[in-house]
Amino acid sequence: MGFIPIVIVYMWSGLSLEAKQKIVDGITKVFEDLRIPKEAVEIVIIETPKENWGVGGELASVKFKQIKPP
Repeated sequence: MGFIPIVIVYMWSGLSLEAKQKIVDGITKVFEDLRIPKEAVEIVIIETPKENWGVGGELASVKFKQIKPP
């Protein structure tokens, strides 16, 4: 195999296992559509609490306090 994609997803923590599986399934499908075998696709999900993430000079936990994970 000459091409092994590694996709790193940075996101806020809190998504369910089912939601993470949907993310992995969707990303994998994109590569399968490009004829890359799913066995070659690696996906790493890195979760960070909102209070450790800054957006526009504010903590995401403050700026997006109304957004709750599904």
